[in-house]
Amino acid sequence: MDWSWSGESLLWGLFFTGLLSATLLPGGSEAGLLAALSAQSQPVWLLVTVVTAGNTVGGMVSFYLGRCIPDKTSEENQSHTKAVAWIKKYGYWSLLLSWVPVVGDPLCLAAGWLRMRAGLCALFILIGKAVRYVILVLLF
Repeated sequence: MDWSWSGESLLWGLFFTGLLSATLLPGGSEAGLLAALSAQSQPVWLLVTVVTAGNTVGGMVSFYLGRCIPDKTSEENQSHTKAVAWIKKYGYWSLLLSWVPVVGDPLCLAAGWLRMRAGLCALFILIGKAVRYVILVLLF
């Protein structure tokens, strides 16, 4: 992706980088944000908002994919992955870690599979991802 773009194309690129990196596909929304910050063509708050929105939408895509997995209630069919164990132990609070590489995507998927409330999941996913980007900006 050419980060010398500016204006609306930069924002759309940043949004989709955030979205794709929050699914099970590989991606680097942090690198995209840092590149966009280096371009200095948009306000920092706007860049953080756009990448957070994309990353949150991506997390919710994983959440809804989890809802497509059948038979959530059968104990014999439940896998005891770390993500499911975290969700069962810490509930919605565990979704604050939805930004963590390797663990975050399965957390969102497990929340959907366990049929947790979408609105609360979205809120906790949004908060976790936003805090990560704000810290990244402060360290930049």
